[in-house]
Amino acid sequence: MDRSLLDGVPARGWRNACCSYSTLKAWLPILSWLPGYKLKWLQMDLIAGVTVGLTVVPQGLAYAEVAGLPVQYGLYSAFMGGFIYTFLGTSKDVTLGPTAIMSLLCSSVVGGQPSRAVLLCLLCGVIQAAMALLRLGFLLDFISYPVIKGFTCAAAVTIGFGQVKNILGLKGVPQQFFLQVYYTFHRIPEARIGDVVLGLLCLTLLVMLTLMKASLGPPPNDCPPSSRVARRMVWGIATMRNALVVVAASCVALSWDAYGHHVFTITGNITKGLPPFRPPPTTDTTGNGTIVSFGEIVEGFGGGLAVIPFMGLLESIAIAKAFASQNDYRINANQELFAIGLTNIMGSFVSAYPVTGSFGRCVCSFSVCPPAGVIVLLSLAFLMPVFYYIPKASLAAVIICAVAPMVDFHAVAKMWRIRRLDLLPFSVTFLMSFWEVQYGILGGIAVSGAMLLYNTARPRVKVSDHGVLVIELGSGLSFPATEYLSHIIHTKALQASPARSVVLDCLHVSTIDYSVVNELKDLLRQFKLRGAVLVFSRLQPSVLRVLLAADLPGLRHTDSVDAALQVQMDTRLND
Repeated sequence: MDRSLLDGVPARGWRNACCSYSTLKAWLPILSWLPGYKLKWLQMDLIAGVTVGLTVVPQGLAYAEVAGLPVQYGLYSAFMGGFIYTFLGTSKDVTLGPTAIMSLLCSSVVGGQPSRAVLLCLLCGVIQAAMALLRLGFLLDFISYPVIKGFTCAAAVTIGFGQVKNILGLKGVPQQFFLQVYYTFHRIPEARIGDVVLGLLCLTLLVMLTLMKASLGPPPNDCPPSSRVARRMVWGIATMRNALVVVAASCVALSWDAYGHHVFTITGNITKGLPPFRPPPTTDTTGNGTIVSFGEIVEGFGGGLAVIPFMGLLESIAIAKAFASQNDYRINANQELFAIGLTNIMGSFVSAYPVTGSFGRCVCSFSVCPPAGVIVLLSLAFLMPVFYYIPKASLAAVIICAVAPMVDFHAVAKMWRIRRLDLLPFSVTFLMSFWEVQYGILGGIAVSGAMLLYNTARPRVKVSDHGVLVIELGSGLSFPATEYLSHIIHTKALQASPARSVVLDCLHVSTIDYSVVNELKDLLRQFKLRGAVLVFSRLQPSVLRVLLAADLPGLRHTDSVDAALQVQMDTRLND
């Protein structure tokens, strides 16, 4: 840089400008990738965006069914994330929109009431954005992998079985899982033949297209151009399978309906046009005219108001991390949290319900997201009358195929091989989720927390006898473990006759607290009363500083276990 440009400008001002731009880039990741974007990529990104959009539309309609909301709410929730995440996201492979898990959670909290679903979206966004600003993304670390897997497996079973009634053409089946299972089997004789046949055909086609896409590997080097084009066409058809199957099923339903044969259960009337941009409602009115206040609505949300923001971030972060690892880049959990939070806040102004990232519509570039959002907006503006004839059985097939991969038996087998105790929080989460989804998550977190606290309160302790007892602590030492350590020392050394001296090997102890220092002070006093010695070995510098600052009477420490044993021998000789 020409230094003459800096004349008359304080150095601090330049530094502040740099820091401000760096901060702006941290909050707006688009400033990091947009300057390096090449126009030659635009054509492929537009094609990919249209492809993703054709996947998002039928999925949005289907997930609204899972949430118990009118199908247009799925599309209201599907476009805002495509625009906001382009500016704020840190994973180029993720798009934000309605997902099966968030739809299930929303259904369990709001009970199919659209106004409350929109308010829930706003509150979730505020919570997520506040967590991002306070840098609370680390709280996700306390939700263990078995809990996540237990919940996703249970959610897949609940969502998948919940669509069986639509495959069978049944109406009036309760939403509660166990009642749903009972009444679905009880009312099988009432199944509509047209819905069953169409639903099974849609399932078969979706499975075949999924397997076809999975079997398409990279073309060989000597592959002729015509073959490459054919492979791309097959890949494109398989990618747009949801849209193609739903369109084909709608054409079939329209044909039968035109001849007066109403053999399929169709979606029916849908609100036309784009959603109005307005603040979400903060009150609600019941069927008998009673006004429900904001406080009463929030109270009715209960634990769901804590679970949904966390699960939204968990789902998105898990996907983003998987792609980041595969494609060699890193994501920022707090920035992802802020992007999801702002998407939900702005989405609530266009009647969306809570959204997050999804594996089912992954992309390959940030610039793919806006075209996908435009496809959804165009569908809302012009295609809503066409959606009248979409058979519910076809949407049910889309949902079942989307959630089936979430049932991960391989993860259960790995937990069994690696650490069977991890199956406990998995099982608690899995089983309790069939009762109430949020209870399953909270129950699994509670069990995982109890296991974590137990390991903290009962650290691994190895006792060996070298003429003098050597007690090696296998992990850190904090106040829940003080009573346990004291019990071992009393049992092995102080209650012996005569009392035995002890070398306490603290190599793996990196921190101690006030409770531990008090207990060690009492142990030193008791050893002195019984004519024995307690010597500390291999103390970490941070721990040694704390013990010296505490001014413990009779404190002895060495740099090695052998030196500690020598101190014990010298003490015996002196006695």
